[in-house]
Order: sequence, then structure tokens, then C-alpha cells
Amino acid sequence: MGLTELDDSPRAVVRRQYLASAAGDLDALRATLAPDVEWTEMAGFPLAGTYRTPEGVTAAVMEKLGADWVDWTAHDDTYVVDGENVVVLARYTATHGTTGKTLDARVAHAFVVRGGLIVRFEQFVDTALVRDAMA
Repeated sequence: MGLTELDDSPRAVVRRQYLASAAGDLDALRATLAPDVEWTEMAGFPLAGTYRTPEGVTAAVMEKLGADWVDWTAHDDTYVVDGENVVVLARYTATHGTTGKTLDARVAHAFVVRGGLIVRFEQFVDTALVRDAMA
């Protein structure tokens, strides 16, 4: 693989998404998302819903998390890959900007990657831990 070629395997694409998110690089994050991406934040999560388009996802999720929380980070640690399906076990850490309470919660993220782009995302998280940090 040449220096300018990106690994577009499902695992590598998902990993790039986490690295871009951690760096706050929304352009790089959008580059991992398909134009018709379906990004679902879990019911009960403050940003619950399904968002579409790379710009829609970053505006409705990443930018709002960045505005409400200090150092919101998804720490990816375990990848389970089955073809185009990638499940990542991770941890959210952050401090709520208003309450000053910290969050440390285990999460699971399910991705579908096709043609080197994330076409679907679904979040699973203990929403009570998030709400507790916000209250």
C-alpha cells in the first residue's frame, strides 16, 4: 500500500472515525461517513435519534457533545469484525460543562462499512449514567 492510499477495510475505517473524533477533526470524521449514512444515538441518550448525511451527524452529535461536555472522548478498545459489520466495545469519558460531574461509561457501537465508508451506526450505552452526570 502506497503512502497516499488509505486502508479501507471496515476495521480501519471505523478506527479512523474514532481517531478523528478524539482529535476533534470533524472534516476527517465526515470523510469516514457515507453520504447517506444512518447514525443512531440510543433512545434515552440526550441526543437520541437517527441522523443522516455526514454534516447532519457532526452537527447534531459531535458539535453538541463538544458544546455540552468537556473532553468528551470515546475510547475504542475491542473490535469484533464480521465482514462489513464492526462492533466496538468502548468507554465514554467526559465532564459535563454545567454540572462539573464526570462520566465514565462502557458502550458498544455497531457499524456497517461498505465501500470504505460507514453506512450505518448504532449506539448502545447506559443512558442513566449519562443523565446522572448531567443532573
